Amino acid sequence: MNFKKISTLLIILNCFIITGQGYVGVKAPFINTSFDSFKAGESLKFRIHYGFFNASYATLELSEEVLNNEKILKATAIGRTTGLARFFFKVEDIYETYFNKSLVKPLKSTRNIYEGGYTKNTETYYDYKKNVANINDIKNSKLSTVKIEKNVQDLISTFYFLRNHFDVKNLKINDYIRITIFFDAENYPFRMKFLGYENIKTKFGEINCLKFRPYIESGRVFGDSESLTLWVSNDKNKIPIKIEAGLRIGSIEADLEEFRGLKHPFKVNINE
Repeated sequence: MNFKKISTLLIILNCFIITGQGYVGVKAPFINTSFDSFKAGESLKFRIHYGFFNASYATLELSEEVLNNEKILKATAIGRTTGLARFFFKVEDIYETYFNKSLVKPLKSTRNIYEGGYTKNTETYYDYKKNVANINDIKNSKLSTVKIEKNVQDLISTFYFLRNHFDVKNLKINDYIRITIFFDAENYPFRMKFLGYENIKTKFGEINCLKFRPYIESGRVFGDSESLTLWVSNDKNKIPIKIEAGLRIGSIEADLEEFRGLKHPFKVNINE
């Protein structure tokens, strides 16, 4: 089993996955509209597994905080390997993102990770007047400034941005959604293809979902492009229900395990 791929899936899950500018299909994100898809107090927990083998858990939580004397939302994403997976490849990832309530745009991001011996502890502050990110590498006591692209998101804010500012009703099958994500001092182009609708059986019951195929571009952090499948609830909450990453033998899957504090009713057909 590829434990490094578990770490990658944790990173992907923590950002909801992906994605604007130009392409066939959907172009720029619709940032002027808010669909009010979440609220402070929301909590999501995912189980990442290989068949019946539990590999790790990831959580996403949203709280109200104060930053620079302004009430904002803070999103915290935590990913940890468990059991045998932890013995072979220990992962302890904590990501935090601060953004305005009205418009999801990262103001500050933190990243404190341990991945199989590799560690990183950084704080990033976004200056949109200068279009730069000011990065504080706490571990190495190093400050740096990196240019960012317009309408950039970070790993975690992407999840909330797409939920709150993108109208899925305009999507057609084979449309692409694209966005630039700032991660590890680089701007990454991500894209995601809409595959249609599908009912997914879960521990809660059957859930009608939007089905996507995210693509991860090659780069310094991510390896070769990987093909994944993502299912998102087809309701006002738009939360991830299932993620699947194919392997040569079988697949690694991430399933919604627990949820609370959703803004809107969660549509589920109860299993009998």
